[in-house]
Amino acid sequence: MKVSRVFSEQKARKWLWIAIAAFVALQIYFVRELLAALMLFTGVFLICALAALVLYLIDRASQWGLGVAGHQAKRAFVAAEEISKKQLRRPRSEPAQ
Repeated sequence: MKVSRVFSEQKARKWLWIAIAAFVALQIYFVRELLAALMLFTGVFLICALAALVLYLIDRASQWGLGVAGHQAKRAFVAAEEISKKQLRRPRSEPAQ
């Protein structure tokens, strides 16, 4: 009776260790899958963030460019207005007939 009891305890321990090893292996596999998914989602997020940054910088550059163009247009308008107010001929020249 004692011998069969020892064998059954050894079998039980063996199966317990197999179960623990299987559980650990599954947990390691699960963690590896989670880390792989994390890396993939991080890559996708970085690509999206980079695209958003590029679009933002293009928008800011275009706003700056339009501001400069507006300023230059105002200066050109003021210069054209000054030129239109000046006489087109010299002050001491003969009158045109």
